[in-house]
Amino acid sequence: MKYLEIRNLRKSFGDLEVIKDISLEVEEGQVVAIIGPSGSGKSTLLRCATLLETMDAGELIYLGEHAVRTGPDGKAVPAPPGQLKKIRGYFGLVFQNFNLFPHFSVIRNVTDALITVQKKSKEEALAIGRDLLKKMALSDKENAYPYQLSGGQQQRVSIARALALNPKVLFFDEPTSALDPELTGEILKVIKDLAAENMTMVIVTHEIAFARDVADHIVFIDGGVIVEEGPPEQVINNPRNERTRAFLSRFER
Repeated sequence: MKYLEIRNLRKSFGDLEVIKDISLEVEEGQVVAIIGPSGSGKSTLLRCATLLETMDAGELIYLGEHAVRTGPDGKAVPAPPGQLKKIRGYFGLVFQNFNLFPHFSVIRNVTDALITVQKKSKEEALAIGRDLLKKMALSDKENAYPYQLSGGQQQRVSIARALALNPKVLFFDEPTSALDPELTGEILKVIKDLAAENMTMVIVTHEIAFARDVADHIVFIDGGVIVEEGPPEQVINNPRNERTRAFLSRFER
C-alpha cells in the first residue's frame, strides 16, 4: 500500500525555484533515504511533505487521502482544515535540532501531545511514554530536563515523542547533523532498529554509508530535481548518472 505519494511538486522562494518537478512514492514498510548536496532542495521537499511549507503546485497524498491537490489554475490547493488535521496524524517528524520544550521534563515532552492532541488520559499517556523511553534506553531520564541530556539523548527523546503519536510515516531531517561524531552511532542504531520493525520512514541524511545500510530506496536530488533513484546497491555502489558519481566521490562508501 502507498503510504505517501508526491506528484509534480513545485516550490519557489521568490524567484528561486527550489523544487522543480518532483514525484515520489513511499510504500508501507519502506525506508527511503534522500541524499544530495546542500541547497539541492531535499529539506524543502521534506518540509513540503510534512506541511511545514506551502507547495506552489502538485499533489500530496497520504494513504489515499489528498492533503494537497492541484486546482483548475494549476496551483496547489490544501484540503479543508478538518481533513488536514486528520492527515497530520498520519506522520511524525524528527528535527535535526531536537526541538524539545526546554521547560518540560523528558516524560512530559513525550506525553504532552498524547494528552493535549489525542486526548488520552494521563495514565495511558504515561504508560505509552515510559514504554518508549525504555525502548530508547532512557528510562532513568524520565524526570530530567533537556539541558541535562547529551545531544544523542535529546535526539532519542525527540524520536520517542514522534513515535508516541503512532504515525504511519516517520520523517527525519538530518537526524545526526547536530551531534558530535561519537553520538551519531547511537541515533543510527535507533533508526536501524525501527527499520527492522518495518517502520515506514523518509530520511534526509548526509550519512551516505548509513543510507546505503538502512534504506530500501535511495533518492539523489540536485538542483531541485531527482537526478537518480533506486536501490542502494545501484545508486550508491554503482551510480549511473555522472552527477551522482561526482557527488558520491567525496564520501567513503
